[in-house]
This record gives sequence, structure tokens and C-alpha cells, in this order.
Amino acid sequence: MAEIIDGKAIATKIRSQLLIRANEFENRYGRKVGLAVIRVGSNPASAVYVRNKIKACNECNIRSLSYELDENVKSEQLVELIHTLNADAQVDGILVQLPLPKHIDERAVLAEIDPKKDADGFHAVNAGKLFLGEKDGTVACTPRGIIELIKSTGVPIRGKHAVVVGRSNIVGKPVAAMLLANDATVTVCHSRTVNLKEITLSADILVLAIGKSKFITADMVKPGAIVIDVGMNRDENGLCGDVDFDGVKEVAGYITPVPGGVGPMTVAMLLCNTVDGAVHE
Repeated sequence: MAEIIDGKAIATKIRSQLLIRANEFENRYGRKVGLAVIRVGSNPASAVYVRNKIKACNECNIRSLSYELDENVKSEQLVELIHTLNADAQVDGILVQLPLPKHIDERAVLAEIDPKKDADGFHAVNAGKLFLGEKDGTVACTPRGIIELIKSTGVPIRGKHAVVVGRSNIVGKPVAAMLLANDATVTVCHSRTVNLKEITLSADILVLAIGKSKFITADMVKPGAIVIDVGMNRDENGLCGDVDFDGVKEVAGYITPVPGGVGPMTVAMLLCNTVDGAVHE
């Protein structure tokens, strides 16, 4: 039976440490750490995410600035707001809530954020620094949280075979780079991978980020493996991950639940990135 990796509890501990750092920053500089969150349109899921981030900011003594723009806003107007926030010395982190409406080029918009204020870690400069092994870039929130969850088990990453299923720019690619940086041997799988089961069965660390409900079953997991489920899907019972949790927990050594695993860590790492950006300004 696997040990459950409680992402919510780990995130709560991290946030308590962030509160101390944020208070120290305010005492030293006479202002709060500031995070600006931009939301375009009325996507209900995005609205929930933004509310959760603002609530988390308040709990960590981080000043949150929320900007809600009309769904039909022009790219130029969005970019103008980003430039204003780039120049604002009271703002240490900027986050543009994704996805954006189809008429807006997400990559072009994200490229306008000052890399030093890129709280999400999506800017090409920060992604490049990660892949070059440079330590002064901002790392994408979910991958950073995943590494923290793995480390929380006490099992060394060095020398382990890590398999990442999913090759997105947001999770798959950056978490693979971070696992490499921690001296794992890394295999990245995707929709065109042949013999997926054979590969996942060899994984000491298995990270799933494919968006397919309960896709990974117990017969695809090595006994004792660390299983990190990034999936956020819905089935007839509500939220579920990419892993068949009830089956896989009987085989794995450690496993994250959905919800309560990776999700809370993503928000905690967003706040970490913001505080880190303020402290290192």
C-alpha cells in the first residue's frame, strides 16, 4: 500500500515559511511583496484559480493586484498593461491567467513580461535558463512543486530512472529538465510513444501529465515507485487524475492524490517565485 503524498499539508508548511519571508521583506523595505494577476474573459475555471491565488496571497502577506479584462480586449491593450506592471516598482511578480481567448497570441503576450517578474516561469528566458542549467531563472510553478513533492518522500532522486508521460511546455518538458538537474536518468513519453507500459514499468519515479482520466493502471507501475499525478480530469464521481488511484496505490511506494496533491503545490510555488523575485531584486 502506497504512502499518500499530502500536497496540501506540504503546501501549508511552505506557505507558513513564505509568510515569515514576506513579513521580513516588508519590515526591511517598508512595502509588501506584490503579485499582479491578469485575467481575460469570464472563464469560470480561471475565475476560481484567480480567487484561490488571491486568497493564498492574503494568507502570506503578499499584496495582490487583480486585473479583469474584457474577453474582447485587444492584444495591444493587454501588452500595454503588462508594460505598466513591468515598470511598477511595487510589483514583484506578474501572472497572466491562461488560457487566453483565441484571438490573443499567448506566446507573444507572455514574452512581454519582464523575465525577472515572470511569476509563472513561462518566459522563454526563464525556460532557457532552466534547460541550460542556470540557477538564476524562475522555474514554472507546477514542475517546481513536483520536485518538492518527490523530495518530501526522502527518497533520493539521484540515479533513479524517472519517466515523464507528457511533453507540454508547462509541465512535461520543464519537469524532465529539473529531474535531469537532480541527477535522474529521464525518459519522456508522449502520445506517439511505442510500448508505453514497458517504459512506465521501469520507472522509479513516474510523473503523469497527459490529461486522460485514470489512464495509468496498476499493471503499468513498478512496485514501490513514486507516482506523481498532475492530471485534473472529471469523471462520473468528480475530480480524478491521470492515474487509476485505487488500483495504483496498491502497487506504488508513494502516490499523490487528486485533488490534494500537485494542485496546492502549484499555488505555493507561484508565491515562492514571487517572493524570490522580490528578495533578489
